[in-house]
Amino acid sequence: MIPQFLIGIGQDSHRLVAADQGEVLTLAGVPFDCGLKLEANSDGDVIIHALYNAISTSLGGGSLGVVADKMCADGIVDSKKYLQAVLDLMSKRHYRLNNVSISVEALQPRLEKYFPYMKSSLAKICHLSPTQVGLSVTSGEGLTRFGKGEGMSVFVSVLLERE
Repeated sequence: MIPQFLIGIGQDSHRLVAADQGEVLTLAGVPFDCGLKLEANSDGDVIIHALYNAISTSLGGGSLGVVADKMCADGIVDSKKYLQAVLDLMSKRHYRLNNVSISVEALQPRLEKYFPYMKSSLAKICHLSPTQVGLSVTSGEGLTRFGKGEGMSVFVSVLLERE
């Protein structure tokens, strides 16, 4: 029997460092010129990385590194391209995203005022309405390195529905 619904949970984290001239922080496909960036081989979009992992694991697959390492070696560092690869697999298996829930732990930068842009960006990439993309952020009261401003950690859950 083919399941009507699949649930996935994905996680990713990266260290936050000072950006060099011309570098930006990218989250949910949105560039932030805030003097910071996430340390990574790619653009470091920790939200898209966690989303990839959630979709992939819901389909019985593995972590982003399986796809991203090869793509990075080929010079592809745009995380939206990685996400498109797993969205294509999802579609090939006759599933579609029903909704996405994202939880970010980070002290900086302050993201709340950018939520509409981030939700709109992800909705466009994933063919959803912004109302199907939930987004929250916490500092975790500074209890972890992420809450102390040293990086970002993201958890994403997804619900896939059979087409």
